[in-house]
Amino acid sequence: MANTARKTQTQSRSGTRIGAGTTPATRGKRAPAASRKAPLRATSTARRKPAAGKPAAGKVTSKRSQPTQYPAGQGLNGPDPKLMEAQSGIWSTLMDRYFRLDFSGFENLPDEPCLLVGVHSGGPLTMDAWTVIMAWWREFGESRSLHGTAHDVLMNAPVLGDYFKRVGVVSPSKENIRAAFEQGDDVILWPGGEVDSYRAWRHRDKAVLGGRKGFIRLAMSAGVPIVPVATVGGHDTLFVLSEGRGLARALKLKERMRSDVAPITLSWPFGVALHLTPFQHVPLPAKIRTRILEPVYLDNDPQRLNDQGYVEAMYEKIEGDIQAGMDKLASARRFPVFG
Repeated sequence: MANTARKTQTQSRSGTRIGAGTTPATRGKRAPAASRKAPLRATSTARRKPAAGKPAAGKVTSKRSQPTQYPAGQGLNGPDPKLMEAQSGIWSTLMDRYFRLDFSGFENLPDEPCLLVGVHSGGPLTMDAWTVIMAWWREFGESRSLHGTAHDVLMNAPVLGDYFKRVGVVSPSKENIRAAFEQGDDVILWPGGEVDSYRAWRHRDKAVLGGRKGFIRLAMSAGVPIVPVATVGGHDTLFVLSEGRGLARALKLKERMRSDVAPITLSWPFGVALHLTPFQHVPLPAKIRTRILEPVYLDNDPQRLNDQGYVEAMYEKIEGDIQAGMDKLASARRFPVFG
């Protein structure tokens, strides 16, 4: 598809570099696909790199300095196109009929690799996150790879962890994320983690990044823009009655599972329960609305990495952009629940 007009530094509040530094001369933006309800196959061939021959991650010699070494078709070498095509019919049905997905904003993506940052809801099975991954594949196929990120508890889970890796999900280490950028791929990160995905239902429309600001410095050091992603509806797939922070402290979940919460949830089929494993519920048929927002171009001056004030300001801006996007999406609801 043809690119739309290029962004310049003065055209957009969030589509500009913020702070000193050089703004790229052009950043292409693709026009949106005419339809999102086709099977999960690419609707565009425009992209930066060929589908085949993706470089493998470096061999692991130190977990602190090297990306994870994944087999072919997994993690940084994924997603596995055979699996993606094999499950396309199932995911198309889930997105278009079960979750009634309303997805927009592909035209806001820059041509260069980017770090997408958003919120996710619904406990361990975050359908608003999964539908981003699958909608992306439906839009781009093998021509533009997106790597999701997931907590180590999920990545190491039997069966589920293997599935995550085959659809291109990686552990969210800075080495893995940088390696993805270096091979021309995009990455989506949910900084709020379990604090975000298990936030109480009464806070379902609140952007929660958990105060975790490492993604700002990561994007700055990698020289990539941050693309905020707003979404609502995922919290209706699983009702979080209480985040259970006191219970989490009593159970020492921070030490045992790297979790600050011990959520009490209402879900199907077990009703009200302490929710600690990925297989305790079947996601309910909520309507999910998601929009990719305009990119934020950060300062490329290395000295800014140590400027805490700048990092704080960029964190607040990105969280604010996501919140504004969520507010707009939430205003489109027809019903308080599932709508």
